[in-house]
This record gives sequence, structure tokens and C-alpha cells, in this order.
Amino acid sequence: MATEILTLDELLTRLPRFARLIGLDLGTKTIGVAVSDVERRIASPVETIRREKFTADVQKLSTITKAQEAFALVIGLPLNMDGTEGPRAQATRSFVRNLDAHLKLPVIYWDERLSTAAVTRTLIEQDASRAKRAEVVDRMAAAYILQGALDRIQRIKQDTNEIFKELP
Repeated sequence: MATEILTLDELLTRLPRFARLIGLDLGTKTIGVAVSDVERRIASPVETIRREKFTADVQKLSTITKAQEAFALVIGLPLNMDGTEGPRAQATRSFVRNLDAHLKLPVIYWDERLSTAAVTRTLIEQDASRAKRAEVVDRMAAAYILQGALDRIQRIKQDTNEIFKELP
């Protein structure tokens, strides 16, 4: 069975009431990792994995997903500014295809355009040193990506609740 790629709507139909999601920002040198709370309201940065070989990277991810009892992965998809997919998006999709033998978690892709830039800007505004920014930017970008998905989940839930309130 191949890694299951879901839309956010498809994921919502399967989510248990309490379950964590893991957010990933896949870079060429690092993988930023973030985790949600069980109610899926807040994304928190967890760690930055220094990329080595695929198997070692996935083993670290597997350890994190098991420890956090993750239900699914939200993986940042680095689209071009015009919405097309370039080499980085293709590399991300390839990484996910290769996950199949190692992690049996559903995956959703989340548009990550400008996530690192937004996080870097926030860190600069907080007067974080260049060294500190380099240390935390990847896991904070993962949290930014995951928070975007969590916010969308909350909006869908609110919209659904409002629809049901209007029914007789």
C-alpha cells in the first residue's frame, strides 16, 4: 500500500476527536519538525533534523511520530510563486513516495510559499541573532506550515457548526 496522500477535507473525515498532527518543512540540508496539541489548535516547533541519508532521516522522523502518537503528517509543498511545481516540490513528492516502507501515516501537502521568509522576518523583528535564526528557522517554518493547516481545520469546523445551527 502506498503512502496515502489526502486532501485536508479527506483527512478531516478520518480524524479522531483527539489526535496530533506533525508538520514538516523539508529542506535540502534539514527537516524542520513541529507538532500540534491533541485538539489541533496550536503548532509547536519540536526540532530540526540535520539531513543525512534517507533511511536515517526517516528513522528520526519515525521516532518522533511514535513518541508524539501522530495521526498524520502535514508536509510543506514548496510551490513556485505562480503556483506551479518546480524541482523542490518534485523532491518533496519523491521524499513522500519513499516514506511508504517506513511510515504508515496519511500525508497532506500544505502550500508553504514564503513560510521561511515569514518566520525569518518575525525572528528579525524579535532581534534574534543570525546564529539563533539559523538554529530555529526550520522547525519554526514547520510550525508555521502546520499552524496554517490547523487554522484551516478550525475554520472548517466553525463553518460546519454554523451550518448546523441554521438548520431547523
